[in-house]
Amino acid sequence: MKETDGCCSSQTSSCSSAEPVTSKTQAQGCCGFDSEAGGEKQSTLSVGCCGPSQPEASGSCCDSDSAKVDWLLWGSLIGVGVLYLGYLFGVAEWAGIVWLKTIGASVFELMNTMWWGLALGLVMVSIIGQIPRELIMSVLGTKSGLNGILRATAAGVLLDLCSHGILMVGARLYERGASLGQLMAFLIASPWNSFSLTLILIALIGLPWTLAFIILSMLIAILTGVIFDRLEARGVLPVNPNQSDLPDGFKFWPSAKQSFQQTRFDAAWLKHTVVDGVQGSRMVIRWLLFGVLLASLIRTFLPAEHFAEYFGPTMVGLMLTMIASTIIEVCSEGSTPIAADLVTRAGAPGNGFAFLMTGVATDYTEIMVIKDTTKSWKVALFLPLISLPQVLVVAWLMNHFSL
Repeated sequence: MKETDGCCSSQTSSCSSAEPVTSKTQAQGCCGFDSEAGGEKQSTLSVGCCGPSQPEASGSCCDSDSAKVDWLLWGSLIGVGVLYLGYLFGVAEWAGIVWLKTIGASVFELMNTMWWGLALGLVMVSIIGQIPRELIMSVLGTKSGLNGILRATAAGVLLDLCSHGILMVGARLYERGASLGQLMAFLIASPWNSFSLTLILIALIGLPWTLAFIILSMLIAILTGVIFDRLEARGVLPVNPNQSDLPDGFKFWPSAKQSFQQTRFDAAWLKHTVVDGVQGSRMVIRWLLFGVLLASLIRTFLPAEHFAEYFGPTMVGLMLTMIASTIIEVCSEGSTPIAADLVTRAGAPGNGFAFLMTGVATDYTEIMVIKDTTKSWKVALFLPLISLPQVLVVAWLMNHFSL
């Protein structure tokens, strides 16, 4: 895992079987990671990793259009910052503007709730960006199919991050070669199946229902992943262009040990890792901050606590629950107490399950990040198309058998 500088630095470590490329040849690609060696500039990138084999990708594979201003990112960041600080210092209360105080309180609450998941997501993205592609794919599996999807689902359940931290990690895994099926299984299984939220759910709804939620969500994640892989194989959905097979004779532990020994953990490495993590997480942060603003507006004019009064264990209540979760879902920490309320106060465990799962599948932040990551609206919209019918059936059965 050699430290390098350039527009595709997150991918340099993935080329473990690199061959020297002269600067003349390197210029044909999009990534110029040159190092002096014997009086001649050479690159540690393999020919197929980042450039010469795809010269036409020079404008896209690095995606570093620094001249354009990201208005959504900066506008959302400023809006969240102003409302957060305004509430913290009581500006709206001093001015006597009730609705502005409510919006500020929502922004304040959401950011205080999800900041740690966002921070951990940034850390995980930074670390994953420095791990060679071969090591990641040897864990997830290089072939589409049930084995790789099971591994991705297990990784999603075990990773203790909120839904938006998971989005960052999922996007990076796709960039490192995960199949569409693995990406979807990872995202569906992850958002509220974290260790911390599992403990919260056990406290709120009890161990039996918590285990049922986890197991059923994993089954939906696996089935959704299998369907996506089938659609990908048939050409209905685009294949991940980052997929690659492992080199012949590749072994995980020797390769991991060699990569670790070759890494220089100095200040330059730390700077490179942090910058790469921030850049890789920017598109998620953009939609996350915008989602905080939108959710705060909705909470102000459509209070979430009223939902549980009307959404009982009926088909109408279930449908209204799914619509509500689509509207107000922002982060798993915020969704969990409402879902628990649906189980305990409304007596509708299926509605609680649907509230968590529907938010994951229809959250516009997730859909937009998937679209940006895969460069395909079709892939992003297929997530709710495939997963929501499964959630509806499972939730109805839970309500039916709990009566």
